[in-house]
Amino acid sequence: MSIDRTAEGPGRRVVLAMIVTVLAWASAFIVIRGTGEFISGGALALGRLVVGAIVLGVIALMGGAWVRPTKREWLQVIGFGVLWFGAYNVALNIAEQTLDAGTTAMIVGVGPVLMALGAGVFLGEGIPKWLAIGAGVALLGVILIGIASGASDVGDGSGVLWCIAAALTYTVGVLLQKPALRRLPHTQVTWLGCVIGMVACLPFSADLLREAMDAPASAIAGVIYLGAVPTALAFTTWAYALSRTPAGQLGITTYLVPPIVILLGLIVFGEVPAALAVVGGAVCLVGVALSRRRPRTPAAAVLVTDPGKTVAE
Repeated sequence: MSIDRTAEGPGRRVVLAMIVTVLAWASAFIVIRGTGEFISGGALALGRLVVGAIVLGVIALMGGAWVRPTKREWLQVIGFGVLWFGAYNVALNIAEQTLDAGTTAMIVGVGPVLMALGAGVFLGEGIPKWLAIGAGVALLGVILIGIASGASDVGDGSGVLWCIAAALTYTVGVLLQKPALRRLPHTQVTWLGCVIGMVACLPFSADLLREAMDAPASAIAGVIYLGAVPTALAFTTWAYALSRTPAGQLGITTYLVPPIVILLGLIVFGEVPAALAVVGGAVCLVGVALSRRRPRTPAAAVLVTDPGKTVAE
């Protein structure tokens, strides 16, 4: 008797990869806020990507043989690297110079909705009922978190615009990465994307060198952490999960990031979240759970082992 594995949901390794990704990316919002006081947005992105490219290079070498990309795959990887590794990181870093980590995570949190819609339209994944319901519920959760975190205090509005830019580049980057992972190893795609993003950020080299000389050791450690963990480790686990999970469905899982950022802000900075933030976090969890639901598949036939009996349909 055959079993439909797609109906069982992601395996344990995929779930573990998703957990590592979410926790690492949530921590990045906290570290960026602390490090951004000493290193500007573009320089921080370049420093992070230099470290990430080195670590990912080692991971890629351990990952197996090189698969030569086609011209189409090269375009996909280049677009993914420039937009997600490069533009996204710069926009996110600049946004957190005027917005707190929780509000930034909330606004960037619109990305999974755009991703789910884009994957349904451009990647042929469709938009299942429970995915749409889960996306709507989780979006409500991040809005509640944003309100509780002071989302109305946005200064001159530039931080919000940078967050929107980050969400858009993040979305398009994933939609370009997903088809490249159909044939190419996830470690190779991740390393290439990081290197391409690093090259795109080279204009910030002078800023990085100048600011790194004056920055305290804690800021340098922050750059190294961002490159090694949220970049090298988390992007590798993300690519692993993305190669085995629909992009829209996986993107909804990142709705867990904002409530975790709120919790980390409490632990690291002593910020006490408002009651509404707690409610928003709970709503996010419910939305993610709903998005993972599968419709019941009616049995088309009853398997009968006795050859003397007929099959009831």
